[in-house]
Amino acid sequence: MKLNKVEQPQKVFTDPTNFLAFGLGSGLSPVMPGTVGTLAAVPLYLLMVTTLPWWLYALLTLIGAIVGIYLCGKAADNFNVHDHPGIVWDEFVGFWITMFLVPFSWSWMIVGFVIFRVFDMVKPWPISLADKKVHGGFGIMFDDILAGIAACGTMHILMMFVSGF
Repeated sequence: MKLNKVEQPQKVFTDPTNFLAFGLGSGLSPVMPGTVGTLAAVPLYLLMVTTLPWWLYALLTLIGAIVGIYLCGKAADNFNVHDHPGIVWDEFVGFWITMFLVPFSWSWMIVGFVIFRVFDMVKPWPISLADKKVHGGFGIMFDDILAGIAACGTMHILMMFVSGF
């Protein structure tokens, strides 16, 4: 059963699981919900990176990934869709993984945002394989975790080149 445009926001804003899975409502964007969801992850990233030691940032990101498996799976079940485009909690976690151990600056944050979005949208192998073969809440999260890992690796290689090794 597909929900109409009025029922979707109501179902997102009245259920805490859906609200979180839909990235605090950002996944309801009619245009590029994944990108809007990643953008919505930025304020939480800023809070984490400017106030937490690296190990606590890593722990919260790991907890976000584990909780995300449940959130995304439950929201997908609630909307009767394998991977509803509005489910963007996976983008939150993927972006946080991308920025792991990247020193904070606005320019690095923008570069990380773009690189993560490219990996998430293009889905090069093995991300594309995970996207096609792994299902449920774990599958929804896993391809974005892989995109975040690939983007994080790319960020660290770029940082090495910029610093001259």
